[in-house]
Amino acid sequence: MTQAEIKLCSLLLQEHFGEIVEKIGVHLIRTGSQPLRVIAHDTGTSLDQVKKALCVLIQHNLVIYQVHKRGVVEYEAQCSRVLRMLRYPRYIYTAKTLYSDTGELIVEELLLNGKMTMSAVVKKVADRLTETMEDGKTMDYSEVSNTFVRLADTHFVQRCPWVPVTENSDPGPPPPAPILIISEKDMYLVPKLSLIGKGKRRRSSDEDAAGEPKAKRPKHGTDNKEPIPDDGIYWQANLDRFHQHFRDQAIVSAVANRMDQTSSEIVRTMLRMSEITTPSTAPFTQPLSSNEIFRSLPVGYNISKQVLDQYLTLLADDPLEFVGKSGDSGGGMYVINLHKALGSLATATLESVVQERFGSRCARIFRLVLQKKHLEQKQVEDFAMIPAKEAKDMLYKMLSENFISLQEIPKTPDHAPSRTFYLYTVNILSAARMLLHRCYKSIANLIERRQFETKENKRLLEKSQRVEAIIASMQATGAEDAQLQEIEEMITAPERQQLETLKRNVNKLDASEIQVDETIFLLESYIESTMKRQ
Repeated sequence: MTQAEIKLCSLLLQEHFGEIVEKIGVHLIRTGSQPLRVIAHDTGTSLDQVKKALCVLIQHNLVIYQVHKRGVVEYEAQCSRVLRMLRYPRYIYTAKTLYSDTGELIVEELLLNGKMTMSAVVKKVADRLTETMEDGKTMDYSEVSNTFVRLADTHFVQRCPWVPVTENSDPGPPPPAPILIISEKDMYLVPKLSLIGKGKRRRSSDEDAAGEPKAKRPKHGTDNKEPIPDDGIYWQANLDRFHQHFRDQAIVSAVANRMDQTSSEIVRTMLRMSEITTPSTAPFTQPLSSNEIFRSLPVGYNISKQVLDQYLTLLADDPLEFVGKSGDSGGGMYVINLHKALGSLATATLESVVQERFGSRCARIFRLVLQKKHLEQKQVEDFAMIPAKEAKDMLYKMLSENFISLQEIPKTPDHAPSRTFYLYTVNILSAARMLLHRCYKSIANLIERRQFETKENKRLLEKSQRVEAIIASMQATGAEDAQLQEIEEMITAPERQQLETLKRNVNKLDASEIQVDETIFLLESYIESTMKRQ
């Protein structure tokens, strides 16, 4: 766990959950697993506050707990899961793209609340969609429920582990912490709910239709409430499935850039066919026959079987080896080599960074060393056709930044420089780790800058929000244009210009965060895939 990652985790926890949760979370990230009283003592926080903070972190899957032999419960922070909070906007946007506004709100509610029952999600989403509709229109619960089922079928949402129901025949003391279980076949099993109803709009006042204030309404006993049909069955967003989707999109995009749109559509079809059957960490997809691929192509692609076979052969013969041939049955069996695809994407990212930082000549040297594996300085100068002085300067620059490494091969045991070969090489894994560390630093800097910009203009932002609220309430009561104009003029021209500049700067910083996170995702996926193969 590097300092850059800890700092980024700290900023994310503070932004999402506040100072107390951030304090407890960062303490657990730094120290590892610890029991409750030790956390309270080390952080100087009251036991009650620590309990509440841990509840929040466990609810959002940011902390796990385990019971040791002596019955002590220890809590451990999941740093990698904290860093996933950077990607929340991307998860929500993906759900919107695939399942429209309903899917977007379902995933948003699950990410904001950590874990929720299906009935609670459906009701909340239906209410939110009804709020945005025209008067007289409402969102039906069954429509939201259908979208939820589709998300579960494609594994974008999954059940949380639950406490098994046991008979009360054991008279012994209860365990210090509940043991949660989940079986593979039940993870995406949607409970049969008959949710009948429509979304409700919030009332503008606290009084109901009869004009009776909330405080004076008689409190009904809880006994009259019907039992919730899916009580105890909680759902969460399946982030690994989203990552699988992002990886597939990156591969399809890379094939489209290298070859053409038809090739990318064939690869997209292969990935779509194997997305449920292939685990997210597998190095290859399941083998697919040429006939199966042909039958599964989108309706709009009217290409013959012969043309498809030519495209598949072309993809299999490509030096990048995104697609491989695994057999000849069924017109030829093909797989997508996910590990090699991620390696090519990570390498392309490194090449792009070298080109942007050091220029095209350095990028030429970098690509040359990548291609030839090991080169002496003289060979680099000759192959790259760059003067010796410049080549030496560029090599040392990249060496000092850890983009390339130097390997010594001595002729004699004494390692004398005159009798030693010095070979330049690119260790993609270590270069990817170095670049990932820099990306974490960059994102932390972007978040700090955004917070600084907002803090500097806090007074102006509050004034703008007050004015907007006044205008909205006046429009609701049917105010005249002259009155609205008068309220709008409370913000002067220089203040309006300052607000525009602030908005533009914050939007730029937000966009930069998302772009850097795309690079982080590619590098993390490549490192994870490589570590699993070793």
